[in-house]
Amino acid sequence: MIAITPLASSSKGNCYHVTDGKTALLLEAGIRYKDIQRALNFQVSSIAGCLISHEHGDHGKAAAEVMKAGIDVYASQGTLDALGLSGHRAKPIKAKQQFQIGTWTILPFDVQHDVAEPLGFLLVNRAGEKLVFATDTYYIRYRFPGLTHIMVECNYSLRILDENISAGRVPAVMKKRLLKSHFSLEHVKDFLQANDLSKVQEIWLLHLSDNNSDAALFKREIQELTGKQVFIAQS
Repeated sequence: MIAITPLASSSKGNCYHVTDGKTALLLEAGIRYKDIQRALNFQVSSIAGCLISHEHGDHGKAAAEVMKAGIDVYASQGTLDALGLSGHRAKPIKAKQQFQIGTWTILPFDVQHDVAEPLGFLLVNRAGEKLVFATDTYYIRYRFPGLTHIMVECNYSLRILDENISAGRVPAVMKKRLLKSHFSLEHVKDFLQANDLSKVQEIWLLHLSDNNSDAALFKREIQELTGKQVFIAQS
């Protein structure tokens, strides 16, 4: 049984604890390591590995300290280089080349973001549960059959962003970057509709913008679209 615990999920920092009851992982390490320790009641020795999607500080800030704590960090070579990570705890991985951590089989896949070599992850455990994790991308080209858990960025709504720009609350230049780097509510809906959701138990919406999102609206619209249980990961 997969259990997902968000430790932080925003532009200030992202970090999630995921376990299948046998092998515990961190997805991202974008908050201070001592905050990760505190959030896990200092039970960090049970963490079998940490997956980092890309090099931005709100995703990889604590990666070096995670490695110092004896936890292997898995990321693309581009991400490891950008974060200045090396040594036996730095594990380079590649899109479409699967690997194992404990009871998890993990398949990285390429995503679209304004960084060196960003990745999303498909995690499958021995019970056959499938979790997809995708953040900081404006497009996901792949379809994932048999998903049971979805963790996907839902950073902004185009309508809210346009309203904020019109009102002068957000600079117009922000829109161009968001459209080419982050997943919108509208894109999340397209992604979900393109995938088989028949086995999905939970959908987690991640990394909501402070200014250009509406948690209650996002939850309601995704629940209405999918008929699934939807959670908002907020720090």
